[in-house]
Amino acid sequence: MKLQINNTFSKELPADKKLENTRRQVLDACFSYVTPKKTAKPQLLHASDEMLDELGISKEESSSPDFLHVFTGNKVYQDTHPYAMCYGGHQFGNWAGQLGDGRAINLFEVNHNNKQWAVQLKGAGETPYSRSADGLAVLRSSIREYLCSEAMYHLGIPTTRALSLSLSGDQVLRDILYNGNPAYEKGAIVCRVAPNFIRFGSFEIHSARKNYPILKQLADYTISNFYPEIKSSGKDKYLDFFKEVRNRTIDMIIHWQRVGFVHGVMNTDNMSILGLTIDYGPYGWLEGYDSSWTPNTTDAQHRRYRYGNQSYIGLWNLFQLTNALYPLVEEVDPLQKLLEEYNPLYEEKYLEMMRTKLGLKEKDSKDKEIIGKLEETLQLIETDMTIFFRNLAQINKTENVEEAIEKIKEAFYNEIEFKEETKQHWEDWFTLYLQRLQQESASDAERLTYMNTINPKYVLRNYMAQLAIDEANKGEYKLIDELYTILKKPYDEQPEFQKWFAKRPEWARNKVGCSMLSCSS
Repeated sequence: MKLQINNTFSKELPADKKLENTRRQVLDACFSYVTPKKTAKPQLLHASDEMLDELGISKEESSSPDFLHVFTGNKVYQDTHPYAMCYGGHQFGNWAGQLGDGRAINLFEVNHNNKQWAVQLKGAGETPYSRSADGLAVLRSSIREYLCSEAMYHLGIPTTRALSLSLSGDQVLRDILYNGNPAYEKGAIVCRVAPNFIRFGSFEIHSARKNYPILKQLADYTISNFYPEIKSSGKDKYLDFFKEVRNRTIDMIIHWQRVGFVHGVMNTDNMSILGLTIDYGPYGWLEGYDSSWTPNTTDAQHRRYRYGNQSYIGLWNLFQLTNALYPLVEEVDPLQKLLEEYNPLYEEKYLEMMRTKLGLKEKDSKDKEIIGKLEETLQLIETDMTIFFRNLAQINKTENVEEAIEKIKEAFYNEIEFKEETKQHWEDWFTLYLQRLQQESASDAERLTYMNTINPKYVLRNYMAQLAIDEANKGEYKLIDELYTILKKPYDEQPEFQKWFAKRPEWARNKVGCSMLSCSS
């Protein structure tokens, strides 16, 4: 296995001068050198064929002992020096100080076909940033991260990717419900890949420590390597940088809202500077449409990171980033102006996105009202978001309200509740929608095809991931591959997998891992 190594982060940015792997505050550095922990009996469970190609690794090489040992941390690839990154962050609205890669270790960067990839192991052992944790990960969270990374990519959502999923052969102690009953689980390692893993918190930590030379060095490195379109200089360079980060963040969150994805932990240390979805912890997809839903048990009381609040949190996190970048600009007004543009930009993009979900290509002044009424109506009766929008594409312009409703009733979790005032609201909305469709020049067939490229048929519902986890805990891994296969073509009909186009089963409504999840991994 020969990789085209081209390390930039560790060559261009300052390293921690201390080499011992002890928990500590790491000052005047962007990363610390560490060595992954050797595992007892590594076993490769799955590898992404697409990411093998992206890194220049053949299918045959992925079956070799060399591949297994490098991508489980048991062997350091020749002439490379693994490291953990230093960053801080705001967690649930509060400054947490230094955080850093507590269970992630960057192996190296690969350049293949003129693309640069940073390769990182999650769950490969302790680092100076592990605090009181062991730096390991368990199989259940690793399956969720591996499958979701690739699922999001194929949904067209900016995301980090995943190369491989492996068992470590070690047992890892975790308290899954934080209720004082820890138990041993199978240890696992995900190899994840992205152009870079720099976060908002990477800038926050140096700014908070008033280490402005390193702050500038990191900003210049990021712009030079990942925002080459920025040609300005001086303060304008950093303003243009922030503007691009803002725009990418908006685009990412719009995509989340489009498919009903809830990140669950939008702390600033989990916000990619490239606008990528990063750190798949307690995430989930809306089952019943509910703007107040969050998958995170830690967030159950205040629901800060609920589905309907993700755009606001995006702005809040960007505000923290402006505070971090301020020493490079030293002017409040231009940064403030860029923040003030966020809401109008987001609302414009959200309106356009919802138009596409409804199959409305020709703009109308009433579209905002139709969308607003739909969002209210969807919450009157528990309605599966994915099934509703997918089936909505089947409606014809010439149908009456009753015929149209019949096509989406499959999305209702309890059809008995579809009566009286609720029924009237739905009928009123479909009256508006059917009238609006008359203004569309596209045929019903054309609209169906178009809407089916926007509204996925298959998403990684929590119960699906949990079934794969339950099987894997018994030593059966076929379901991982089946879900991986389905999720590579989420917009296709795939009739052979029709059983997965279904509402959450009742048994999964309150089951651990299916309704809400903890950060425990």
